[in-house]
Amino acid sequence: MASQREDERPQPRLYLVTPPLADSAGFPDALEAALGAADVAAVLVRIADDSESTQIKRVKAIATAIQNVEAALILDNRPDLVARARADGAHLRGIEAFEAAVGELKPNGIAGAGEMLTRHDAMLAAERGADYVMFGEPDSSGHRQPFDLILERIEWWQDVFQTPCVGFAASLDEVPLLARTGADFVALGDFVFDGKRTASDIVAEAAAALVIQPERTE
Repeated sequence: MASQREDERPQPRLYLVTPPLADSAGFPDALEAALGAADVAAVLVRIADDSESTQIKRVKAIATAIQNVEAALILDNRPDLVARARADGAHLRGIEAFEAAVGELKPNGIAGAGEMLTRHDAMLAAERGADYVMFGEPDSSGHRQPFDLILERIEWWQDVFQTPCVGFAASLDEVPLLARTGADFVALGDFVFDGKRTASDIVAEAAAALVIQPERTE
């Protein structure tokens, strides 16, 4: 299958990633402002360790802001909490976690496949009904594959598969490169909510960087 030319591809959409939700009273306001700054397709909600009742309470505290902009609320590797937290689905890390949970999420919930470290794992996830595969996210220890490999994996994926792919951006500089390579969605990493700048400004800048400019011909 031939690659789509850059000027023929739909513009990618943003996918936000929250910090691990803890007892932070100001975070819902920051998230709401970020969601109002640009079109956001989905929010990956990470949950800090705590009792399940507290975890669900924290998810519900931000659910309205997410659902008011019609973004999908996706829990990070917690398929067991999807129904009780009224989330839209789960992001499952690694092929084993994906295969263990996809049956309970489908057909009504979103089953995303993350930490796809090999082509084989990504293909298996797509065959088993993944709603998307994500390339480039750090693992639980913070390790991340080289960025050149992430771009190569996304380009290969778009040449062969129809399942959408998400490219994980660890910085604003990576956003336009992921978009041009063919990511359907670009996930924004920890830099959005690290407090160095307002999250809404970063999201607006990332949205502008998604616009794929046709290459000039002399």
